[in-house]
Amino acid sequence: MKRFLLRLVQVLLALLALLVIAVAVNTLRFQSRQLDVAPAPPISLDENAAAARLAASLRFKTISSAEDPAQNAEEFNKLHAYLETSFPLVHANLKREEVGDHSLLYTWAGTDAAAKPIMLMAHQDVVPIAPGTEPTWQQPPFDGVVKDGFVWGRGSWDDKGNLFSIMEATEKLLSEGFKPRQTIYLAFGHDEEVSGLGGAKKIAALLQSRGVKLDYVLDEGLLVTEGILKGLDKPAALIGVAEKGYATIYLKLDAVPGHSSIPPQKTAIGMMSVALARLENHQLPANIRGVALDMFETIAPEMSGLNRVLLSNLWLFQPLVQRELAKGASTNAMLRTTTALTTVHAGNKDNVLPGTIDATVNFRLLPGDTQASVMQHVKQTVANDAIKLSPYAGNSDPSRVTPVSGKPYQVLNRSIRETFPGTIVAPGLMLGATDSRHFEAISDNIFKFSPVRATADDLPRFHGTNERISIKNYAEMIRFYHQLLINSSKP
Repeated sequence: MKRFLLRLVQVLLALLALLVIAVAVNTLRFQSRQLDVAPAPPISLDENAAAARLAASLRFKTISSAEDPAQNAEEFNKLHAYLETSFPLVHANLKREEVGDHSLLYTWAGTDAAAKPIMLMAHQDVVPIAPGTEPTWQQPPFDGVVKDGFVWGRGSWDDKGNLFSIMEATEKLLSEGFKPRQTIYLAFGHDEEVSGLGGAKKIAALLQSRGVKLDYVLDEGLLVTEGILKGLDKPAALIGVAEKGYATIYLKLDAVPGHSSIPPQKTAIGMMSVALARLENHQLPANIRGVALDMFETIAPEMSGLNRVLLSNLWLFQPLVQRELAKGASTNAMLRTTTALTTVHAGNKDNVLPGTIDATVNFRLLPGDTQASVMQHVKQTVANDAIKLSPYAGNSDPSRVTPVSGKPYQVLNRSIRETFPGTIVAPGLMLGATDSRHFEAISDNIFKFSPVRATADDLPRFHGTNERISIKNYAEMIRFYHQLLINSSKP
């Protein structure tokens, strides 16, 4: 028996040693995927003048509305006039069209008619200020203040910062005599924050009717993050190569209204509460796959310590890594189709049982899931035929995944590395919805990336209070688009 136990211990130690060797070899096997490039040459730029032009644009309250699309029409008209005076070379050399109500499409004709065109996107509209939060802003949200090295105001980040930096880069290239090889489209929607159906979708349909096929589309999206990914000391620029789908499901339960003094054993509110609790407690499964897997495998060699070991050996440590990632809201959203209970409406008096209860649940679909599979999940989880389910008309499946092996991704990758030296570039998954999803019919390469630096402290500013962009970062944004257009034009 002693000999057997000794032999067993020896075998186990040998297996453990082999496992340690396999983990070490696999960790070292994951080599850096980062492009080795030199920083882009500097360009002359009046950063303060550019910041002032962006600040002035924030004073136009271009808040979009699904209920009343025309409510701020005059503000959009003022913004269009301001664009024309701010960028005279753009308006003298590019064709400008108004599409839908207030969306803009600029066309910069290329020198090679056979080259596939590209498109840069941004949106003019902004979200409103949360009622009652105005006093908590360090600068009034629509005053467009430049102070302490920042441009403050609603839209400075989302998304007039992208729009104006694209225009600044285009104006700069025109002043330098640059002539693009392929035609460049600039598309600026006016209703992205409320679905883009009246703007970006119509621009896409217009170009499709003209037979346009785009080499790539770049829209707002993931950021240059700093200190957000644990174990990564360098900034990380994540390029959104796919976008989660959007599925809102309405739940409705009709009941017999009555006096609260004679309640039934199961009230309508109680039944709806059970259904919603079941949906929240039985979410769709998480898994490190697809875009998330590509991202972690790209970042792993750039990490240090235990994080590098874990991410380089997901074949062994995936359950552990997955459990830890699921604890954070943003990382959890990369791994699964998320479930969010967003609205409930029931009752109007404390002593009356309501006759109708309505609830809304919003799902953001991981590539691989569909609207149909989510609806089936809701039916099975709720398991109550009395609760009627119906989908929102604006639901959409997840986007296709743009390949990282193609030239468009490599051009974007190179431009980021040249403009943000030392930054790690990796593919990522866009969690929210963007206007670019409307262009899948006319482009196989759609990217979601904003050259905006962000720390963990900055993230609450997105659609939140004290939105701002630093003057230094805004200058980087202009240089990025300037370099991207030059790189894209190379054969």
